[in-house]
Amino acid sequence: MGQTATYGLSSIVGRLLNYLLVPLYTSSAVFSNPSDYGVVSELYAWVAFLIIFLSFGMETAFFKFIQQGEDKDKLFSNSFLTVLGINVFFYLGLLFFNNELASLMLYEGHNEYIVLLGAIVCIDAIGSIPMARLRAEEKAFRFTMIQLSSIGVNIALNLILLLGFFDPSRPEEGVLFILIANLCASLLKIILVYDIIAKVIFKIDQLLVKNIMRYSFPLVIGGLAGIVNETIDRILLKQVLYDPLLPGSLDAAEAEVGIYSACYKLAMLITIFLQAYRYAAEPFFFDQLKNEDRNKVYSTIMNLFIAAVCFVFLAVSINLSLFKFFIRTEAYWEGLKVVPILLMANVFLGIYYNQSIWYKLSGKTKFGAYIALIGALFTVVINILFIPEYGFMACAWATLIVYALQMVISYFLGQKHYKIPYSIKKFSAYVGGAIALFLLFTFTRVFFKLELEDTSLPLLIFGNTLILLYILLIFKAERGLFRRG
Repeated sequence: MGQTATYGLSSIVGRLLNYLLVPLYTSSAVFSNPSDYGVVSELYAWVAFLIIFLSFGMETAFFKFIQQGEDKDKLFSNSFLTVLGINVFFYLGLLFFNNELASLMLYEGHNEYIVLLGAIVCIDAIGSIPMARLRAEEKAFRFTMIQLSSIGVNIALNLILLLGFFDPSRPEEGVLFILIANLCASLLKIILVYDIIAKVIFKIDQLLVKNIMRYSFPLVIGGLAGIVNETIDRILLKQVLYDPLLPGSLDAAEAEVGIYSACYKLAMLITIFLQAYRYAAEPFFFDQLKNEDRNKVYSTIMNLFIAAVCFVFLAVSINLSLFKFFIRTEAYWEGLKVVPILLMANVFLGIYYNQSIWYKLSGKTKFGAYIALIGALFTVVINILFIPEYGFMACAWATLIVYALQMVISYFLGQKHYKIPYSIKKFSAYVGGAIALFLLFTFTRVFFKLELEDTSLPLLIFGNTLILLYILLIFKAERGLFRRG
């Protein structure tokens, strides 16, 4: 449990620190034009896809085969060499076809973006196996220090390069600085695990590699499907809106991506909370397997979880006129209307993740992949159909619809295969109550003809009174639990 907490803490701290780069990127000193930030956002959407493919599920496979008694050194060497081979082959292909790839990704004349991006994801994928070995050997302190050192270098170089050497009149230079900072951080990680890489035995066990690949392939498919739901909207937003016959179309499309991505960051406050929760909750859920009252425990935790994420939804949505200052340039604020939609989408995602314990406890993990694939299909279809007319609003609503759909599918499958008696009444009351209070706040704001980003003090007092009311209702509903505590 302590090891899990350490790994979880390093991951959460890392996300928070990188999250704090958003005010820098969206400031007038860096990317005052949303289209420039849109370039960065879309590039990192590609990173999310590629890292799933290029690591090829080897981290999970490494842990799985160690548990089965496989020789650790032999397993590490074969896993590392497999990932190394995949990445060397991929990067050589990328170098050979970087002109064509730049054109397809609408980065004509900026092949350097493609080359640097490829280097980052390949280095990160290759470094994931030595890092997995550190976890397998329970070297949590070293693992955490390497992660935090890499993150620290990335942030430091961003600050130094963007604030010390960047010329805002050349935004492409800023994109390069961000990529170079990330590349240096990735290289540092490789340097810090060099002693582990040096232990690799260059001898392939074909049968072992075949078994590893057979195990990891479904993980790749499930991972890619999951990442489609999370990030493909940025890629589709640009590709669908771009019209080569319309002057300025590319810049306008990239601006939509930049505005949407910056405002999406505000909705990620729930995601960061969710990540912290998952690191603590999943080991706890498995520890409850021998508890006869485990289903009651799972149901109670679900109630408290929903109450917590709905509180975050209300706190950010109602105080959006204050949270908007996290995004430093006013040109991005037209996208603030997507934040409540994306916050509620992430509430549904959190509920889905919380429910997903049923297929993990029952061993029926294939259902997780099925649900992700269904979500990916709906994500792509909804975005392609509605982006041309509604722009980034279509992306936000697609996210909400898909996460709600996954939540519902998971619930009904869970009740069939591993029934946990969740309290649907409380579930509905907590989510419905949060939405009702937000709509009341919104109606009041519209009635008095106030804009979404208006910082009217009476409106803020009214809104936060509604939040306090929600907290009081939760305490009243869960008073028996709090008394026992």
